[in-house]
Amino acid sequence: MIWDSEAKGWPNAEHSRFVTVRGLKWHVQEAGKGPSLVFLHGAGASTHTWRDLLPDLARDHHVVAIDLPGQGFSDLGDKDRCGLEAVSSEMSRLMDELEIRPAAIVGHSAGAALALRLALDRKVRTQGVVSINGALSNFPGLAAIMFPALAKMLSLNPLTAITFSRIAGTPHQTRRLIEATGSQIDAAGIAQYQRLLSSPRHVDATLAMMARWELDPLIERLGAVSVPVLFMAGSRDQAVPVSSSRRAARLVPQSETELFPDAGHLLHEEQPGPIADRIRRFVDLHAAG
Repeated sequence: MIWDSEAKGWPNAEHSRFVTVRGLKWHVQEAGKGPSLVFLHGAGASTHTWRDLLPDLARDHHVVAIDLPGQGFSDLGDKDRCGLEAVSSEMSRLMDELEIRPAAIVGHSAGAALALRLALDRKVRTQGVVSINGALSNFPGLAAIMFPALAKMLSLNPLTAITFSRIAGTPHQTRRLIEATGSQIDAAGIAQYQRLLSSPRHVDATLAMMARWELDPLIERLGAVSVPVLFMAGSRDQAVPVSSSRRAARLVPQSETELFPDAGHLLHEEQPGPIADRIRRFVDLHAAG
């Protein structure tokens, strides 16, 4: 996606800027003063997913939302550096450049895995992690082999992203994809996802990330997470089962879990007010203490 042509109507565009680190240009949204909170979206999303949380929490926090490589308006860079370990390293360099020492890193879905990896690596000195419907378990059985291999094969075909964006980037198909996750979001949210799905560049980067995203090393080390972690999950999530958050919480020494009824995978978009308040309580109780 190209900022000059897409910025009009983009959520919280007035808070957007671009930061280049080691040749990689990142799209960052930054607002507010107070304890710092870093927000990391899931695969296929962008900073738009925090469109309601960012202004709410910016009333009493310094909020930083970041587009992952190749998604939204950030540069992709090397496709081979789209895996969890590589993105964690690049993200830590970005946070050093921004001089951020977050009170908490908040991640949704795959962004939660990245938040936990950053906490484990200790390259980013955060005081806590918030996982929202964290994608923290692999597909079972044969799917664990087939799905990443399929994503990698598709990402190698330059026509795949173009074809997918033409098919999926329609209002009807976008709504169907969102509803398949168990979520019901407003028309403005659907429109933003449609813009993303209509972008071959965004789709290509998402496929590249999925093809290289290995969770086993992270899962094996969850017991070494040394900061408090809040696991929030929507009971209707059809993309990532609630059991994924519960299993991860049992492995993390300092953890708490909260289930939100009547919410799906995009929990923070469906219930932004309650989620913002819960993040505040977590930071007040743990991270800022």
